[in-house]
Amino acid sequence: MANPYLVAGPLNRVRCAVVLASFPSLNITSQYMGKSFARIEFEGDFTGQIEVGTGIVNSPEPYVMATITVGLLRSQALAASWLSQVQSGSVLGDVTIHSDTSAFPAITLNDAAVRTMNPGAFDGTDPVVSLTLRGSFNINESLWSFS
Repeated sequence: MANPYLVAGPLNRVRCAVVLASFPSLNITSQYMGKSFARIEFEGDFTGQIEVGTGIVNSPEPYVMATITVGLLRSQALAASWLSQVQSGSVLGDVTIHSDTSAFPAITLNDAAVRTMNPGAFDGTDPVVSLTLRGSFNINESLWSFS
């Protein structure tokens, strides 16, 4: 039997980015992020499982909600631009997050909006504004083929 060793591949934390299709001036690249950079979380089940008398009926969802959380540096003018944007309007449209490796694809959320923006403590010890974006992520594309 051959050695099952697998090269795990590298991560590149400065590759992370949050890109807005309709507001490119608000794009967040790594130099505008705190050490936590950005994360994405899917919310809810990708498939509903309805219990019946002798088992289950699967009911795939066409989308799930997803949240992107970014540690945005308050010490950069981009954070002020985000504050100005939420004062003007918090609906953003499509938002794409790029991961820390080219082996994992970018994820696009549709109909995204600013959920929260927390400027944090103004005590000179934490430069991070916590920014939370939320939108829908399309799944189970095979549902749309009516064959």
